[in-house]
Amino acid sequence: MVRRLFPRSIRARLTMVATLIAALVFIATAAITLATVPDNLRNMVQTRVEVAVRRVAAEARTGNLPRVLEAPSRVHFLQVVSADGRLLASSPGLAQSLRLPDLKPTWPNAVRFAERTVSRSPDEPETHYLVMALAALTPLGPVTVYGASSLADVDRALKWIYVLVFIGTPLILVSVAGITWITVGSALRPVERIRAEMAEITGQDLSRRVPVPDTGDEISDLATTTNDTLDRLERSAETQRRFVADASHELRSPISALRAQLELANAYPDETDWQATGEQALAAADRLTGIIDELLMLARLDAGAVGERRVVDLVRVAEDQIRRRAGSRVRILPDLCASAPVHGSPMQLDRLLTNLLDNATRHAATRIDLEVAVEDDKVIVTVTDDGDGIPPQDRERVFERFTRLAPARAKDKGGSGLGLALSRDIAAAHCGTLTLADHSPGARFVVTLPLYGEP
Repeated sequence: MVRRLFPRSIRARLTMVATLIAALVFIATAAITLATVPDNLRNMVQTRVEVAVRRVAAEARTGNLPRVLEAPSRVHFLQVVSADGRLLASSPGLAQSLRLPDLKPTWPNAVRFAERTVSRSPDEPETHYLVMALAALTPLGPVTVYGASSLADVDRALKWIYVLVFIGTPLILVSVAGITWITVGSALRPVERIRAEMAEITGQDLSRRVPVPDTGDEISDLATTTNDTLDRLERSAETQRRFVADASHELRSPISALRAQLELANAYPDETDWQATGEQALAAADRLTGIIDELLMLARLDAGAVGERRVVDLVRVAEDQIRRRAGSRVRILPDLCASAPVHGSPMQLDRLLTNLLDNATRHAATRIDLEVAVEDDKVIVTVTDDGDGIPPQDRERVFERFTRLAPARAKDKGGSGLGLALSRDIAAAHCGTLTLADHSPGARFVVTLPLYGEP
């Protein structure tokens, strides 16, 4: 029902609402005007005539009635007529034959009003008058005092009021509708330009931007926000394209190596060391599995998935890592506090520390320092190696996906370049940070996570 009553267009709806409001205001104003103004105008004329008639009646009662009655301003004639119809007094210039015998009060001091169309003299046209009759007792007997005032000004004013109400009001409503239509159309024109530009933007070309009007209003804010959103979409699309390309490249290398090994073994089965070939194939499969696992976890983190959360003591996680790495070529020197509880996913937090220690193991010369400490409401995990370190200009690049610096590629050709990016995403998903701090020699990675506390 609402859809049938109101049009779909915002421009049409606003025009309709503005016109309806204006119509209600004008109708209410017109009703009040028509109900009060005509009576008020007639009451003003009536009061003026009544004052003049009562003054003449007072003179007649005292016996001081002159033959010629002076009419006050805007009272056009006065008459005093006896009971037998004789004209006792009248205003100057009034025709002697002018009588109003049909307007007689029924008792002394009673007042009667009526509207009559009469002519003051044979030479004048008939005029619309408000006539008043007042009976009075005088020394000469009962008389009737008549007074009249023209209603021409009242009729003229009412005529203009009726014109304004019945003709002007529709014209004003049409004007309101037209002005509203034009104004709303002008206000919504930038929105239409934004819509048209958005309709032209496709996933293949996100470089275009919507026009921003210089009005500084909400539409300008909308256009600015839309362009900011398009910027983020373009960066996201570019990151996704680069990610897909890098993922394809990283997956192609172990697959190509595995295929080459198997083709060579299949071509020369008698000369193939199948045990070595199997080990190489397993190594390639393990690398593929690692890359795929990291890609899946990155995809889950990008989608906002953190996994099942519970209280995790990072000191226990660090101790497990140290036990699993016992006997490796690089010593891990721990500096652990008593307890460092955080709220998060055990699997992801373990993966975070695994990636940092794997990275430190690849670059360390002789040792890795692993520290877990609690400072105020934060848990600080520090992993420091004594390797070559990372140049300051590359300290943010190493957290980009599939980014591997030249020294890292030389030391470990099997890396994927996803470990540090995944670690930073895990820290961010747990409301924490992962940064590179200044340290020499080697590199120091610092993880900061919120300390868990009971509510």
